Amino acid sequence: MINSDQNPEFLNSFLDYSITILNKSLNSVKEYNYDLNMFLKYMKIHFNLTNEKDFKNITIKDFSLDTLKKITLDDIHAFLSYLALNQKSKPATRARKISTIRIFFLYLSQKANLIQNNPAQNLETPKLDKRLPKYLSLEDSQKLLNVTEDDKDENKERDFAIITLFLNCGLRLSELVGINIQDIDFNEYKLNVIGKGNKERTIYLNKACVDAIKSYITVRPTEGLKNDSKASNKALFLSKRRERISNRMVQYIVEKELRKAGLDTSKYSTHKLRHTAATLMYQYGQVDIRALQELLGHKSISTTEIYTHVSNDQVRDAIEKNPLANYNK
Repeated sequence: MINSDQNPEFLNSFLDYSITILNKSLNSVKEYNYDLNMFLKYMKIHFNLTNEKDFKNITIKDFSLDTLKKITLDDIHAFLSYLALNQKSKPATRARKISTIRIFFLYLSQKANLIQNNPAQNLETPKLDKRLPKYLSLEDSQKLLNVTEDDKDENKERDFAIITLFLNCGLRLSELVGINIQDIDFNEYKLNVIGKGNKERTIYLNKACVDAIKSYITVRPTEGLKNDSKASNKALFLSKRRERISNRMVQYIVEKELRKAGLDTSKYSTHKLRHTAATLMYQYGQVDIRALQELLGHKSISTTEIYTHVSNDQVRDAIEKNPLANYNK
């Protein structure tokens, strides 16, 4: 939950706007709140409004609109420099905070009309290094499925269904946790999930996914389920406490099974299983990049293109297939 009692009124108004008008997810709004709390705390230090240096002890409840109006682009750059030099923040982290600051000042200047000038209008995003996504090989993916299926754990059907969905469908963690039983159409072999920005999309399930889900449902608890704010009684995946499984619990399950399979848990995670599904579909299934974009729920095709990388074997094979490969003078 967001502790809005500690925020100035203009920040809470922005968060309300993000939820009601921009239709941002609760996770996105939490990130906005975290980023802007850090930004405003830094500004109190920057403008000598506090002698406190520990961010945890700085309050922003009293941050005034007059102070907000004094912020310039140079002040924002000073904050980003602090992140890079003092916090050792990566370019991707700074890029996220820049995005938050841009949206925040756009709201203040054009929507709420609380400030006249937008200091973030010309704020640039740092150049991001394009890195190939880490993913499991086909053999390691099969090994992970095998050790999970052979588990002696009482929750092996649930855990196997979770791993199967990750590796076959490329789901995000939040999407998997949010699945309700009613979201699954067993006749049409399809599943509706809520992705980023509360956007709903349909994922078509293969036989492995349907079989794994059906096997789990036969042992899924049906009594004593909690009818709470998380709609635990409707959730597909449940914890031992008979409530909707948490993000952290799913991360623990994946880490546990990776370790059993002898795979490096410092390299792989739930998100890396999403990368794995996308890469395997592209490399082995010859899936069209547009279809992959739709499946993964990417807003931009450029995001999906990171999965079009090729292996060293494919590069070697391309050289061997050159019609001049066997040319002898």
